Amino acid sequence: MKNTLEISIEQPLEWMRYLKNSIKGLIALGFFLLLGVLLANIWIVLSTEKNNFYNLQKMPSNDVGLVLGTSKAIIGGKENKFFKYRMEAAARLYKEGKVKFLILSGNHDSVFYNEPNDMKKALMSLGVPENVMTLDFAGFRTYDSIIRCKEVFNQQKFTIISQPTHNARALFLAHELGVDAVAFAAQDVPAGYKTYLREYLARPKAILDVYLLDRSKYSSKKGIDVKEEKR
Repeated sequence: MKNTLEISIEQPLEWMRYLKNSIKGLIALGFFLLLGVLLANIWIVLSTEKNNFYNLQKMPSNDVGLVLGTSKAIIGGKENKFFKYRMEAAARLYKEGKVKFLILSGNHDSVFYNEPNDMKKALMSLGVPENVMTLDFAGFRTYDSIIRCKEVFNQQKFTIISQPTHNARALFLAHELGVDAVAFAAQDVPAGYKTYLREYLARPKAILDVYLLDRSKYSSKKGIDVKEEKR
């Protein structure tokens, strides 16, 4: 029969072994998560780079351009350069005849925040006529914007307009959802590590959106014409 001293020694040893195994498990889990994020980013960038155009003259024309939303101002009320350059790119595509119509897809979650309407006003100030713009007020995420452009606005082929790093993810989503899409890269903006980290982490989420998460909630809206959601 074990005496009290033997028991008191073995209990801490068991606890230490458990702790070491737990730490090893967490390290292994962290390694595989980082590897997964890295592989997801490599996959998305390499699979879309040929369709992500920087030169306006080399890119093909489409009837419809999908402008992905972002806020017009950043914290403190300063102008958001991502928004500014994205609108300038969309206006340029229209004026050069690379697109005939624009779907402005963004978040409109309150009376105080309306990305599509902000985009419309900015584009009108750049000389784009109102009658070529359709507003999508339910583009809460890039995935929503892409699948709604296909299934709600009945577009099987279109041009995505955003910054180049964002375009890669949007193109991946479009292609995996059966859309014949190209993208035009708006002027990029030097940004902090948080902006790029958010995009790098959003890419694995895009893969989950395509392969694991349910999209059936959109199926009931198939067949709606583009003009029906103009406001």
